[in-house]
Amino acid sequence: MISIENLLTWLIALQTTYLENKQYLTDLDAAIGDADHGINMERGFTAVKQKIEATDHNDVGSLLKITAMTLISTVGGASGPLYGTFFLRASTACARKTTLTNAELVNMFDVGLQGVVQRGKARLADKTMIDALTPALEAMTQALENGASLTNILQAGTDAAEHGMQQTIPMLAKKGRASYLGERSIGHQDPGATSSYLMLKTALDVWGNEET
Repeated sequence: MISIENLLTWLIALQTTYLENKQYLTDLDAAIGDADHGINMERGFTAVKQKIEATDHNDVGSLLKITAMTLISTVGGASGPLYGTFFLRASTACARKTTLTNAELVNMFDVGLQGVVQRGKARLADKTMIDALTPALEAMTQALENGASLTNILQAGTDAAEHGMQQTIPMLAKKGRASYLGERSIGHQDPGATSSYLMLKTALDVWGNEET
């Protein structure tokens, strides 16, 4: 089971992840965007950490909703609305829950992904975060159906997200600022896909020993 405390640990760990990868993400974004993705992600999750540490949490849904609203209000560019939507939709799937089963956790990611797709109107191979999250969700769902442990579900999702992230390098960007570059966007790894991969990798790192 994933508890509220586990969720808190993940969200706080994300602040460290994006702080440590701030320059990496910013450098990726400098090639095809506004050179602020790492800055924005670190700023957003620093605000999330401060907010959730100062607030009492009775259920998973309210915790994720606070995360969503904090990201929307503090993160610039497309990242705030997209990641905010991910966590806001995820919160609806976890309303009034104090723990999450493996199936509920996978559903949380699924509902969050659906929100990102609807908000950003992106498709696979558009060179966006969707290219990491979609294969990750497919791999996690398959692992769940095969009766895998939480660790193996998260490992499958992380591996698929990493592969999807790498697959964005030869893609032509069709959404966002990168799409303005046309063919010059080819040959660069998408920063949004990269931060999505890091989100899943952090979940694996902090939940990998929660065997259920």
